[in-house]
Parts: sequence; C-alpha cells; structure tokens
Amino acid sequence: MELKFILESLLFSAQKPLSVKELRDVLASAAEHEDADATAKSLAKTREGELTAALEHLAFEHETAARSYRLACVAGSWQFVTQPEFSQWLRALVGVKLRPSRLSQPALETLAIIAYRQPITRAEVEQIRGVNVDGTMQTIMERGLVESVGRAEVVGRPNTYGTTALFLEYFGLRGLEDLPAADELRRIPVEKPPAPVTADPGLATAAPEQLKLESKEDEIKKEETTGEPTNPTS
Repeated sequence: MELKFILESLLFSAQKPLSVKELRDVLASAAEHEDADATAKSLAKTREGELTAALEHLAFEHETAARSYRLACVAGSWQFVTQPEFSQWLRALVGVKLRPSRLSQPALETLAIIAYRQPITRAEVEQIRGVNVDGTMQTIMERGLVESVGRAEVVGRPNTYGTTALFLEYFGLRGLEDLPAADELRRIPVEKPPAPVTADPGLATAAPEQLKLESKEDEIKKEETTGEPTNPTS
C-alpha cells in the first residue's frame, strides 16, 4: 500500500487540516496498535521529508486530474479544498457563514508592510506609510493577523510585530515564502532610532553631565567671550 494513499485517506477523513508532524504521529500510533500489520509497522519511523514528498506528489496528481477539489497546504497544514469556481453551489448547500468584515485599504497596507518587513516596530511602519497606524494596528491585531514577536534593540526597546498563522490561513498561503514578490517594499529605507549613549560599551547609560564634556579649548574660548573664568576657584 503506497504512503500517499494512506495520507490521502487520513486527510479525507480528518475534521481539520493536519500538519506533517501530526500525520507522522498518526503513522507512529498506528504501528503501536495491537492489530498493526507489517505495512503499518514499516511506516512507524517515516521521516517528515518523505511525508512532504508524498503529499506534494499527491497534490500534483489531484491538480492534474482537474477534479472539483484539490489538496492544499495552508499555514503549514494539509487539507482538501474545493476549487473556487464551485463556490456558488457550495453556498447554496451549506449557507453563508458570518464572516468578519473585509479589511480596509489602510489595514491591508499596514498588514503588507508588516508581512514583508517583519519583525518591525510600529514607528517603522509609520515611517513607511507616513501616517499614524494606531487604529489599523489595533484592528489587525484584534483579528489575530498580527502579534507582538519581541522587542527592538533600540532606545526604549519598543515591541516588534510579525504575522501569525491565521494570516497565512486568511490569505491561503503555505508560508511567508509564498508571498508575491515585492522587492520595492523591501527596499524602502527605515531610519532606526539612535542607540543609547554610553560611557563605555556594555555599561549603563552615562549620566547627563557626562554625555558632553567641554574640552580645554572650549573653556578658554568661553572665558575670552564672557570675561569670566569658566572654572573659578574659591
């Protein structure tokens, strides 16, 4: 029995998309069952690379067969999906589910910047868009499309943001590598805030009075201008 047909049966019967790891766990669990045959036992330690290759081949076969459905990988998980051209009959069968309202143009622009430049701070997004993004950031975060992924190594250590797995599902992408080419967006320069001034590398930020020390020459010039000594002695 070929591996691809075993995977096909699992995905056909599953109630949700399955990742390669989940499929591998199913094969391992089947091999441990008391009535497992030789084939099941032989697949117990199938590598994830072999599973991915079998899934890719299965997806190709379904695509070339020109069926009403196909095998797709979305956000790292595999599932059978119907072709878009059959949507009107599917809506008549299952009805139209309530879906969140569509994203606005500003939200889509902000989301695109984050997708292509992540991890990125809110200030950097605003530099590229040229407008305040507080409202749009709140919208796309509430929709679960963007999340905080860390902190930037700059003054104040602001949050950095990136896209989520739900973002991939929303746009039907296998991964970020499937994003359309947008070299121009990637090349837009973003000015980083200056790093904290320190007395020595690795030390805490210096006190304000230590940040700029006047040279002896500056002191002499000041004394000549004002007529008063810059460092009078008592």
